[in-house]
Amino acid sequence: MIENFKGKTAVLTGAGSGFGLECARIGAKLGMNLVLVDVQQDALDKAEAEMKAQGAQVLARQVDVSSAQAMEQLAADVKARFGAPHFVFNNAGVGAGGLIWENSVADWEWVLGVNLWGVVHGVRLFTPMMLEAAKADPTYQGHIVNTASMAGLLTPPNMGIYNVSKHAVVSMTETLYQDLKLVSDQVSASVLCPYFVPTGISQSHRNRPAELPAEKPTPSQLIGQAQSDKAVGSGKVSAADVAQKVFDAVASGQFYIYSHPQALGNVQSRMEAIVQGINPPDPFAARPDVGENLRKALRSI
Repeated sequence: MIENFKGKTAVLTGAGSGFGLECARIGAKLGMNLVLVDVQQDALDKAEAEMKAQGAQVLARQVDVSSAQAMEQLAADVKARFGAPHFVFNNAGVGAGGLIWENSVADWEWVLGVNLWGVVHGVRLFTPMMLEAAKADPTYQGHIVNTASMAGLLTPPNMGIYNVSKHAVVSMTETLYQDLKLVSDQVSASVLCPYFVPTGISQSHRNRPAELPAEKPTPSQLIGQAQSDKAVGSGKVSAADVAQKVFDAVASGQFYIYSHPQALGNVQSRMEAIVQGINPPDPFAARPDVGENLRKALRSI
């Protein structure tokens, strides 16, 4: 929970687009120091120029969040420039689709590397720094927000790696919240679970590293990509809307942050099935046409 953002420091990964960029814009308006982190240099340069034009103090770093060494250097740079950050947004993420047995080892390493290990590194490096600052200053307030997804609370078919990575982030952040409550009243955490929002994630293969090359996409992966493009592109809730929800949650100490609370009916039916020990429910119960089209497409391969 952070009551006043002015003069505080925010570390934002995935800051060149989507939620990261929109949070940077809000942070600049609120008078925060900004640490902008992205793997895409041109997007990072553009974001840095925009925030500096708003008068913000900016440290911009091109970093692959899956790299322990690169993230350790980032943490050292942040501490040297601004001291312990107050708001850490572990937000960088990539998407991937296809039937779960068709994904290559490189697919798994890439998606888990960014979506899970990026959050792991952000938590393991910045939390101790924040707790140290809290011990030294009784007025210090810190908050960590990790970006998961509604796919971290559901198991939509044909996007298995993504689901696995985001379920791990939800579990990790819930545990982080509980662990922090044991040791400090000054640092807390939230998890962001957006649904389909136009952010650019459906085109995340643009930043896939050369050492983890994609194989020729399977038919199920092509179908998944087309579905993702359509769903993300037609989203009515904007990345700016979600970024405002993130800041509202940090200010109020709210843990779960949803872009589309109306999607929670699917979460409820999944949880009820778990409690009752019955088989997983139809994920397309609310949109049977979508399920039927996907089934037909996959069975015609």
